[in-house]
Amino acid sequence: MLKRYGFFGFIRLIVSLLYTKLFFRNARLIRVPFDIRNRKLIKIGREFTSGFNCRLEAHPVDGINSLKLIIGEQVEMNDYVHIAAGELVQLGNNVLIASRVFITDLNHGNYGGENPDSPFSKPNDRKLSTSPVIIGDNVWIGENVCILPGVNIGAGSVIGASSVVNKSIPENCIAVGNPVRIVKKYNTDLLIWEKYISDNK
Repeated sequence: MLKRYGFFGFIRLIVSLLYTKLFFRNARLIRVPFDIRNRKLIKIGREFTSGFNCRLEAHPVDGINSLKLIIGEQVEMNDYVHIAAGELVQLGNNVLIASRVFITDLNHGNYGGENPDSPFSKPNDRKLSTSPVIIGDNVWIGENVCILPGVNIGAGSVIGASSVVNKSIPENCIAVGNPVRIVKKYNTDLLIWEKYISDNK
């Protein structure tokens, strides 16, 4: 292990292990620094692993002190992952998240429907709006992905690097791009990934 991480890396690992066992006993390894805000509104499942400089935060926009961020079992996230929850962000089991991923159910203001916010108001003065984000089991989220409010990602799906996920993705799909689009779907009969053909032509 010393050979793999080097001396200072090994020391950091030991510090992270001590931090994990002291404050998050069910977790596998939380690398410090680790920023968690409103911990009582956040549930972290067994065998959780984080990279360096991850930030988990919960803001009870509705004023209800219920769980806002729920992380399933054996979830792994790499460095600089930021998750912000105001109503509900839920990650299933065995979700794998690469570095520099942002996931949120929050938005500064309302920009659709009735009574939208004015572009002439200060963004910080606009009331926070929310729409839940649900991520299923066995989802793999690539580097630099941004997952926006109101999105559901079905179990077994893969989100390609640098995608902006502004719409829901069904289960067992590969989706990429900005804005995101589905490019492949797993055929459970043939056991292969096939090119996705949209019904909307």
